[in-house]
Amino acid sequence: MQISITKNNQNYAIDTTKGIDISTQIASQGSVLAYHIPPPTFTPFCSGGFVGAVAKGGACNCEDITFNAHGNGTHTECVGHLTTERISINQCLKEFHFMARLVTLNPHILNNCDGILTMDCLLAEIEEKDLEEALIIRTLPNAVNKLHANYSGTNPIYLSPELTGFLAINGVKHLLLDLPSVDREEDGGALAAHKAFWQYPLNTRMDATITELIYVPDAVSDGLYLLNLQIASFESDASPSKPVLYTLNSTK
Repeated sequence: MQISITKNNQNYAIDTTKGIDISTQIASQGSVLAYHIPPPTFTPFCSGGFVGAVAKGGACNCEDITFNAHGNGTHTECVGHLTTERISINQCLKEFHFMARLVTLNPHILNNCDGILTMDCLLAEIEEKDLEEALIIRTLPNAVNKLHANYSGTNPIYLSPELTGFLAINGVKHLLLDLPSVDREEDGGALAAHKAFWQYPLNTRMDATITELIYVPDAVSDGLYLLNLQIASFESDASPSKPVLYTLNSTK
């Protein structure tokens, strides 16, 4: 299907058959893992004489699935990640299509060997005026093992609170990245980059989201895309998600 959109008096054509899926899988083997959360489990549901597995003689497949969105594959989270009040991603995310800027960033290496993304890293690649409602960050190096990495205990790259606060002030509502978190793996519970992005607790952005553990192949060029951010209707602070990018073709 071909659709067209207009932004700032510029018309774009989009081929919906050519979506670029930047999610990572949730599977019993080969999933991305983080925070020492175990892999998902898939178990046939059993009740009385019913077995939810055709391979075991059942009439159909019917699985119980156990997983944790924050450490099992691509997920999208809302400010409910931080609050005592139960706030769900299903309540917060009510739009699903956004103009998105993809940018590839090199982390700054601190004296303690931490890799961190700062405002300087971002502004070395794009100008403030180029920020869109959604920002997708691909980090370097961009090895394909990001599709099944186990980040637990590895102190992965993270973002500075100054950077996430800058994004919030400049209208970025949806931040997507190929890392397990915007914050340091062990930060004493500060979660400063999360709080700066959501402007929590003084000026909380209820409609802002963070999507973690994506993977953007090298073949996908930096630039402007249409983003379809898909979630399941989970009444939890986070949901497995499937962000899909669509190339924008300029038309007159």
